[in-house]
Amino acid sequence: QVQLVESGGGWVQPGGSLRLSCAASINIFSISVMGWYRQAPGKQRELVATIMSGGNTNYEDSVKGRFTISRDIAQNTVNLQMNSLKAEDTAVYYCNARFRWEDYWGQGTQVTVSS
Repeated sequence: QVQLVESGGGWVQPGGSLRLSCAASINIFSISVMGWYRQAPGKQRELVATIMSGGNTNYEDSVKGRFTISRDIAQNTVNLQMNSLKAEDTAVYYCNARFRWEDYWGQGTQVTVSS
């Protein structure tokens, strides 16, 4: 079992920045893949970014150059730095962990981008 707890969501104006964090109940380097997904109202959940245990990263096209996924060893967290936010980034953001062929999810954190 892996417990994931997200934090850092909120409201921001277009062009602003937010940083999301996902704290895991086990060592994040033992997890094959960790990532962030989002789900906007009326839409399916979609991949935002992933980071492999070896450090390789992957981003959805619309966030490339604006979002950065990283790991904090000391805090045992996976973070998502979101810059140049747009209204279309508004969604509930979920942390995901792929561990021993099972997917684990956090409870989600709301990100709202509006003026």
